[in-house]
Amino acid sequence: MSTYVYGIVARSHPSLPDGLTGVGDPPRPVRLLPAGELAAIVGEAPEGLRPKRRDLMAHQTVLGEAGSTGSVLPMRFGSVAPDEDTVTAVLTERAGHYQERLRALDARVEYNIKASHVEEAVLHQVMAADPELRAFAEANRNAGGGSYDDKLRLGEMVATAVRAQEAEDAARVHEALEGAAEAASAGPESGGWLVNVSFLVHRDEAAAFLETVDETRKSLPHLELRVNGPLPPYSFVEPGPADAAPAGLTGAERVE
Repeated sequence: MSTYVYGIVARSHPSLPDGLTGVGDPPRPVRLLPAGELAAIVGEAPEGLRPKRRDLMAHQTVLGEAGSTGSVLPMRFGSVAPDEDTVTAVLTERAGHYQERLRALDARVEYNIKASHVEEAVLHQVMAADPELRAFAEANRNAGGGSYDDKLRLGEMVATAVRAQEAEDAARVHEALEGAAEAASAGPESGGWLVNVSFLVHRDEAAAFLETVDETRKSLPHLELRVNGPLPPYSFVEPGPADAAPAGLTGAERVE
């Protein structure tokens, strides 16, 4: 039977609450699987697991319960090993790395920040900032909309200006928030978002970080800033891409 892995803790981590269950229908019991100075939070992996809301919430609940009493390295939803021996082998092989990460991430949480342009506001912004673009648009209006080629050229000019504004605004968001966090990890690029970044923040500094987000939102009113968190520090368990997975563990589905 495959083993579902929720996270990694120190072997000295307090016991999990009695009766704690996780993913599956019915929900599978969750327990600690020790390996040297570490332990994995594991349960039986259901067949055909998909990121349904019930199971996503169950995954989060297990990590929340474990994280309330000590440091946890969270695995992403869908992290599955062939069996328990594989899990203990991975923990043994990478013990030094996981112990270092547990120390580094103790009392830390993750905030994911996504930003997108408010279309009408950013169009006004780029028009106001570019006299040539503004004059060409005005000339087209005075000509009843302009020729097909003029319309095409205007569209290309606007698209170029918006892309430049996206790059500038993304840099401004990064610069504003990086100083309020301990580390940053870029998420996968996706359509519609000019920023998708996770920030590592000490719990004691969370309020100050969120205040910085609010200040950034006010200073860039043509942006929509979305905050998701506090989350377990998924993006900082492994170095490199946020979706990196420990060798021996596979993710049938990974969601953020």
